[in-house]
Amino acid sequence: MTLHLTWPQVLAWRLERQFVEPAAGSGPVMIARRLCGVQAQVASSAELALAVRSADPRSGAVDEALWEDRTLVKTWLMRGTLHLVPADELATYCATLGALRFWEKGSWQRGHGVTAAEVEAIIGAVPQALKGRSLTREELVEAVTEVTGDGHLCEALTSGWGALLKPLSFLGELCYGPPRDGRVTFARPSDRLPGWPDAPPSAEEGGTALVRAFLGVHGPATPEMFDGWLSRGTMRKAVLRGWFRDLGPELAQVEVEGAPMVALAEHVDTLAAARPSESVHLLPGFDQYVLGAPRGLDALLPAAARAKVSRAAGWISPVVVHRGRVAGVWEAKDGRLAVELIDPVPGGPLEAAAERITALLGRPAELVVG
Repeated sequence: MTLHLTWPQVLAWRLERQFVEPAAGSGPVMIARRLCGVQAQVASSAELALAVRSADPRSGAVDEALWEDRTLVKTWLMRGTLHLVPADELATYCATLGALRFWEKGSWQRGHGVTAAEVEAIIGAVPQALKGRSLTREELVEAVTEVTGDGHLCEALTSGWGALLKPLSFLGELCYGPPRDGRVTFARPSDRLPGWPDAPPSAEEGGTALVRAFLGVHGPATPEMFDGWLSRGTMRKAVLRGWFRDLGPELAQVEVEGAPMVALAEHVDTLAAARPSESVHLLPGFDQYVLGAPRGLDALLPAAARAKVSRAAGWISPVVVHRGRVAGVWEAKDGRLAVELIDPVPGGPLEAAAERITALLGRPAELVVG
């Protein structure tokens, strides 16, 4: 029998699964594992996304996990954006995203001013250049140019937000290394991460593992919803369907306000028992609660809020969440926590959420609601 759910139920379930309500996470690695990674284009937003979900947030915990314990790793993953993921799961992400092979498309090569031969040369040279060491971007470009003897690659590699390095990340050959004098460095995961596997998982193994993890925190969902989160809808449909098909015995068919979706069978009872949330939360920019759902999902992101949340150049604003739905945006600046509401939000819970976020930011701010 198909389980029939409402979006308020689903959103309340997601808030709990994502350690938003209550804030029950026990450290950045555990939280990043549950969330299927944390987008880290803006480092401070990633740190706040982890802190706001922590039962006992601790300053410096993210840097410690990244650079000392090496239990977190930073690199380009979902949708080609920087993410923090548990180090022991990176090979799974790479096995899955490596199946995209977008760098082999002529349109991509032309858009970045390189030939197929030059892309192949970069993919071959970067692992050689990084072997056993971490290099700044400038040092890496110089080393790749030396290995290949192709001066044109110097220009290509120093432009475009690291676009030509993303294939190496997807192939599991590049990640961020420890900062040096305030500058980013790059390293090979096989050199940097304890327990890096000699043989990576297959694309099928990686894909099914990521579908399972995604449904466990961003479900119920459809294959298209998963693909939008993973690759902006560019994964081959046959591959995508295969991953869901391989999970068949673990999945349950559900309907969310009439729309057919799938959930993990183990979560059907908690989904059915979920009750709509009345709470208010302030979540940072680029938060997984927003990024894990389609932009057109009105139940989460009403049409009136979309232009304020999804801004130019891929910027995702910090959001006010009430009843599981985006009810506004916020910004902390010049001693003010400015909240712009789209829908009414109860004052007491909003003030409590503002107090918590300002405490996590480590600076007092006057709440101003507009």
